[in-house]
Amino acid sequence: MSDSRFLRYGALAAAIVLDALFFRPLGDAPGGSQDFDALLRQNLTAAMAAQNLLNQDLLSQPGVAGTAIAFDVSGRPVVKVFLTRADILETGALALPATFEGHAVVTEVTGPFRALEPPASSDITDPRLNFPRPVPIGVSTGQVDVTAGTIAARVVSGSEVFALSNNHVYANRNQAEVGDNILQPGTVDGGANPTDAIGSLHDFEPIRFCQPFPVCPENRIDAAIASTTTDNLGNSTPSNGYGTPRSETAAARLGMAVQKYGRTTGHTKGRITGINAAMNVGFRDRTARFTGQIVVSGTGFSGPGDSGSLIVADGPGPEARRPVGLLFAGSQTTTLANPIDLVLDRFDVEIDGN
Repeated sequence: MSDSRFLRYGALAAAIVLDALFFRPLGDAPGGSQDFDALLRQNLTAAMAAQNLLNQDLLSQPGVAGTAIAFDVSGRPVVKVFLTRADILETGALALPATFEGHAVVTEVTGPFRALEPPASSDITDPRLNFPRPVPIGVSTGQVDVTAGTIAARVVSGSEVFALSNNHVYANRNQAEVGDNILQPGTVDGGANPTDAIGSLHDFEPIRFCQPFPVCPENRIDAAIASTTTDNLGNSTPSNGYGTPRSETAAARLGMAVQKYGRTTGHTKGRITGINAAMNVGFRDRTARFTGQIVVSGTGFSGPGDSGSLIVADGPGPEARRPVGLLFAGSQTTTLANPIDLVLDRFDVEIDGN
């Protein structure tokens, strides 16, 4: 990892806090915008500290999917607790304080979070799932033993070209070997090995699973890259997507409008509603804990098979289409993503965009 990337990695948490300052529902403080920014920064930092203290007990409790920092309706930072079922509080199985360390504690029922893998069989016949070379990003892909996920982006390191996706899409939850073929489309969508290979597994960040729950090491990313070429992989979505992502990234901010293109739900839009999320995520019969994650809300934003999708900024202006996160999991209502800078830093690559 280069020195500049190391510094950016170490400062990412601060960047997320600082970038949240764009959302100002409370109005300017009496001392002006500078005083407001300092106050909000202080409040966000304090809320994260309170969240981290709660996590020590909450994340091991049945019925708790995870926590995150969010804004309430008045724009104040709160600690949000995600629940797997609606009756968890009514039955007395879980007791939550109304406030903790001076910050409101609110709940949201999302159901459990799971890696967004499609089932072992599929009746999807959408012709978008099989493309001539070079294939676009945002479409079906997977290691030879994986059903299917999504190509996030074309990334580069010097003259080397890679396809980016999740560990559980390209490395089969740590079970694949470097050099395994990566297909487009994935096997559940008709991909055959070696006919449909677009590259081979180059590197992945291992997922550290709970052994057993609730003894869970922390993970930051679910990511892998596959060696490929510009003849096999393009750098834009299909024509009904958002187009070409930008090379320069953007840090997640509460309230930020985002979009993605994925194998299952195509082009969808949502909004970032949580940062610094700590979540227990199911991977088939195993569980892994992820911290420092991004929470995206939006009806139908993602579905099984969208794992690996690149989340980019939505809307006009210089930030449009800047990469923000790597989608990897979700619940019935909510989507989780790794901060994209953590992913790029891990592999020392950049988005090959415009």
